Order: sequence, then structure tokens, then C-alpha cells
Amino acid sequence: MEAAYLPKSWPVDQILDDLDQHGFTIIDDAYTPTYIHALVEECLSNLNQFRDAAIQNGVVSNIRSDHILWINENLEYAQQHIQALNALAQEFNRAFYSGIQDVEAHFACYNAGEYYALHRDNPQGKNGRVISAVYYLHENWQADWGGELRLQDKNDKWHIVQPKPNRIALFQSDLLHEVLKAKHQRLSITAWLRNDSTLW
Repeated sequence: MEAAYLPKSWPVDQILDDLDQHGFTIIDDAYTPTYIHALVEECLSNLNQFRDAAIQNGVVSNIRSDHILWINENLEYAQQHIQALNALAQEFNRAFYSGIQDVEAHFACYNAGEYYALHRDNPQGKNGRVISAVYYLHENWQADWGGELRLQDKNDKWHIVQPKPNRIALFQSDLLHEVLKAKHQRLSITAWLRNDSTLW
């Protein structure tokens, strides 16, 4: 995959239409098997550096129990995913005048029994997160392993998104959502396309 370019397989027009109509969209078969394997290996090789996401500023929270590792310039393959999201953000800027300027992201690991309770990534426009993007980077997944994304779209309809390998779920950061309890280790990259002010 070329790091600086939008993957040609991504259906940009459909993505834009889905976001406009529903506030969320799904990209399946996002990347090549070679890239996925390299990215999974990069994630697994750094698992010992993940920290407990339930502890924020020294305070223990019961809303989530996953583990995360913020992505920096040393994580070569994860950076390629961020560059693809940056390219997609330019499409959002052209279509929605969103002014997205940056992407922040971390690896996330949900072990068996772990979850993230109902929340919004940008409640009432309190931060610069415009679009949230969850990329499921495990190479195999079974439907009974849990870890689904449960999401309320902009029309107040609820959806269950299966964490299928090589799938990206994108949604407005102000939408209510949760990660249901995983029954098997679930790996992903969570990213936020950021702007100084929210789009919707």
C-alpha cells in the first residue's frame, strides 16, 4: 500500500453518502493481506508496551477495560494506516468543509471479558474529534467472539457492527456507541480525525 495515497479500493462516493445520510459507514477489505499481516505483527510485538486504558490521569474508570498504545512515528505500518485516513480526511474536507487537520490514533487490545461502555468520543462538541475510525486488524474472527461495536446513527437507529478482519468503521465522533464485551482477544486501531471545532 502507498502510504500517502487513498487506497483505490475504498468507495469514496459511498463513504461520503453514508456519512451524510447516516453519520457512519463501513469499509470492508480495506488493505492487502500482506499489509494486514505486517500490521498485526507490529501490534503484537508491542503488546508489552500497552497500558490500561481504564486509568486516566491516575483515576480508575469503570467505563472501559481495554489496553492501548498510542501510535507514534516509530510504528511504521500503523503510520501507513494513519496516512490513508489523512487522505480520506481531505475528501471529507472537500465534501463537508470539515477542516480536518490531524489524525490521532492508538492500538487497542480487548482481552476476553473487556469492553467499553456507552459513550461519545466528542460529547457536546467539547473537543476537536470530528470522525472516529475503528480498524479491526486481527487476521481471524468468529461471530461468537463478541467485541461488536454498538452504534446509534444520526437518525437514532441502533446498529451492531461485527469486528470483521480488515474492516474499518467510521462514524461521527458525537454519536453514542459502545464496544460489547469481548470473548476473545480483539485487536484494533482507534483513530480520530480532528478539527478545532466539530462538523455536525
